[in-house]
Amino acid sequence: MSLARWNTAAEVRGTLAQPAHETRGSRGAPAPGGWGLGRATPFPVLPALLHTALALCCLLALLCASPAEAQDQTVSEPDHTGHATQADQADQADQVERADQDHSGHAQPAQPQDPASGHAGHAAPTAGDRRESSGQEPEKPRKPKAKNPTGEKAEAEPSEPGRHVFPPLPWAEFERTRLPPGQPGRDYTPVFAPDVNTLPFTLREGVKVFHLVAEPIDHEFAPGLVARCWGYNGDTPGPLLEAMQGDRVRIYVTNKLPAATSVHWHGIRLPSGMDGAAGLTQPPILPGKTFIYEFWLPDAGTFMYHSHFDDMTQEAMGLVGMFVVHPRKARPPDRDFAILLQEWRIDPGTARPNPLEMIEFNVLTMNGRAFPHTHPLVAELGDRVRIRLGNLSPQDHHPIHIHGYDFRIVATDGGPIAEAAQWPETTVLVPVGSTRDIELVADNPGDWFFHCHMTHHTMNQMGHDMENMVGVDPTGAEQRISRLLPGWMPMGTRGMENMEGMPAPKNSIPMSGLKGQFGPTTMGGMVTVFRVRERAPGYADPGPYDFPAGTVAREATAKELRGDGIELK
Repeated sequence: MSLARWNTAAEVRGTLAQPAHETRGSRGAPAPGGWGLGRATPFPVLPALLHTALALCCLLALLCASPAEAQDQTVSEPDHTGHATQADQADQADQVERADQDHSGHAQPAQPQDPASGHAGHAAPTAGDRRESSGQEPEKPRKPKAKNPTGEKAEAEPSEPGRHVFPPLPWAEFERTRLPPGQPGRDYTPVFAPDVNTLPFTLREGVKVFHLVAEPIDHEFAPGLVARCWGYNGDTPGPLLEAMQGDRVRIYVTNKLPAATSVHWHGIRLPSGMDGAAGLTQPPILPGKTFIYEFWLPDAGTFMYHSHFDDMTQEAMGLVGMFVVHPRKARPPDRDFAILLQEWRIDPGTARPNPLEMIEFNVLTMNGRAFPHTHPLVAELGDRVRIRLGNLSPQDHHPIHIHGYDFRIVATDGGPIAEAAQWPETTVLVPVGSTRDIELVADNPGDWFFHCHMTHHTMNQMGHDMENMVGVDPTGAEQRISRLLPGWMPMGTRGMENMEGMPAPKNSIPMSGLKGQFGPTTMGGMVTVFRVRERAPGYADPGPYDFPAGTVAREATAKELRGDGIELK
């Protein structure tokens, strides 16, 4: 065995000129012909020792050099254009990547939030801060990767030292890809909003164009109750706006009201100047003027729109509506419903809502109609049903309950709920200014109430400023009192029973309810019926359910009572 020599002097110089970070961290095989055993030509020991000592000294000097000195020794000369060569750029990129890995591999102490930038991780520079005195900007966080429409992560832009990188705008990916506008029936199942129209749109160079008109209207809550409200396109709530995730929409708003207004797109992420908050993000829309809103729709979900100028008055007068955005990639439900919940104060005999009311609301509606004049929700046995609920009532949250079913709460106006986080319910609380999406499978045929479970919300124009007469025996009182007040009759001694059809002022519907196939329901207000049938090809009301024999509750017979040991006393 003998010591090996270098094949050429050029190899010696090449090895000594290796970058420090390659020499120190290298674990690869020795260079061909380098120090080691194998392909070598024996020669005298003393010259070999001298060469060895020289090489070790050079290596020791490189190993002892500081990182900054090592980097300076490895910087290549710029080319004739004054730019770094490709090798320089690759080496710098490698250093940045390793530095990032080293930084992320060690826990860092929490830093105070920078009040100027709004980002945590770096404190605001002070007068004595070295970063400021050296003229260097503090290191900024790298730009997070954005998600593309399919849910896959998009390529993040490389960060540059000293440059602040912001997260991508919510709609950036759709603005870049410009997907074709979604079409109802082809790309998504259109939503059915009972008693509400869907606003048509036109396409202009890939943009969906809508036109809303805010105007005074005469609105019928139920036969016998019409009020002078404010609405959009002739109705309250206004027409349903429907689009698809990634669509760009252009919405014209014409103001035919006697007051200024604006439209806020509730729950939609969009540029600040399109948010519709009059005074803060835009001037109000004066009477007779038309404004234009235009933005991308980055998120699928159930949203709303409403006036954001003199909100208390204008929302209470009816300037509200729903905005549904369908996802690009999802299995659509078989039936998709949308219901907007509202509450009003309309005193019997009057014809205008009172926007000053804060507590005593007496007309409760689903899509602007009071039961029993709400259109039912119709489904076919086996359908997967989604019901979108929005609440733009002035004051009250509404616990919406369904009979005969349970469901899962699958989304809010903040986005879908992961399947693992969904839970079963029979009642969903819909807070003011929020939406909730629920889903169920129509597996139980019949007629099922779907209503707010605040019991005073299931009555029509019920007054609360009366004496409690429940349980009072009025015998003899009616005759004596009617001498002083002709036509007087006792009310409420048995609750609300038999009070339907009582005399009432013009333009009012106190205590009206559904007259079903088994008698009066004594329910009104925020109520509808979920009708499930074996065959229901459309949304038309199929009428009362045909109950199979032996499936309806009835009076028990004496024989049945005796047989089960039930004694009536």
